[in-house]
Amino acid sequence: MVFKVKKWMVATLAFSVLGACAKKDMSNAEYKPEALIMVAPSGAGGGWDKTARSISKVLTDTKIINGAMTVENVPGASGAKFLASYTTKDVGNNNKLFVNSPPILINNLRKDGNSPVGYKDVTPIAGLTKDFAAIVVKADSPYKDLKSLVDAIKADPSKVSIGGGSSPGSLDHLSAMLPFFKAGLDVTKVKYLPHDGGGEALTALLGGNLAAISTDASSVVENVKAGKVRVLGISAPERITWLDAPTYKEAGISGAEFVVWRGVFGPKDMSKSALAFWSKAFADLSAKPEWAAELKAQGWEADYKDAAAFTAYLGQQEVLLKELLTALQMAK
Repeated sequence: MVFKVKKWMVATLAFSVLGACAKKDMSNAEYKPEALIMVAPSGAGGGWDKTARSISKVLTDTKIINGAMTVENVPGASGAKFLASYTTKDVGNNNKLFVNSPPILINNLRKDGNSPVGYKDVTPIAGLTKDFAAIVVKADSPYKDLKSLVDAIKADPSKVSIGGGSSPGSLDHLSAMLPFFKAGLDVTKVKYLPHDGGGEALTALLGGNLAAISTDASSVVENVKAGKVRVLGISAPERITWLDAPTYKEAGISGAEFVVWRGVFGPKDMSKSALAFWSKAFADLSAKPEWAAELKAQGWEADYKDAAAFTAYLGQQEVLLKELLTALQMAK
């Protein structure tokens, strides 16, 4: 059987081949950053906001990137509101990155979780810092140590409000409950009041509306120095140099160590050239003295991981957090 090839068939085939080649060329084209945005999926004043602004400042001040990088705050549902929008509306937007931490795992692991998407639905680019959880009270609080707070909750949990910058089952809640759980309390009875970001929780504490808050240790350094708050304990395995506070173990509670990491993510369909660009950018940033100065000023510890190492670490953290949520009967 002999087929006659029409001219329009040849033209269509040629157009299809050229189109496929063009698409391939575009995907492999050199990435040129423009109109850059770094999102903090929270309100102003918390750990994500400070991290996003520090990253933007150092990237631009050191000329690792040319031009400005705008920081946007998108609060809501412990970052889940932003992530839902980002994974649908910003697919392939190589110019829009965001900061996150354990909530990107927790929100997706909880049985009543508010996020159907997680770290596998975006592109992990770099891990940058590590911080620790802290139980914080006002300077004039009657609770002079962690034991006195635990004893008060044990006596009447309805009279002791613990605040955090995110919803029940989220990072602040889990990091708050962990020392109480290890101290033998029934954590289902501990009164936890959520706020939209660490900044709001701190304001509520200073306003006398909370007995204590669970927050990032680094976020309260300035308020500790100003004499506004005291730290009853931190989740670090040993004392840290930049904050005069006992570890949970020193305060009499064992097994409550917890690391609050922070890293940068991009869209799931990030091009290879864009990933290479941003991977180099954050590797360069981690080696800059300006970044070291920013870490010291904010009370953070360096914990740089490249894209591959960061992705592997997230997988390990996902397993650990699922075990914790399961123990608290909150896992899916």
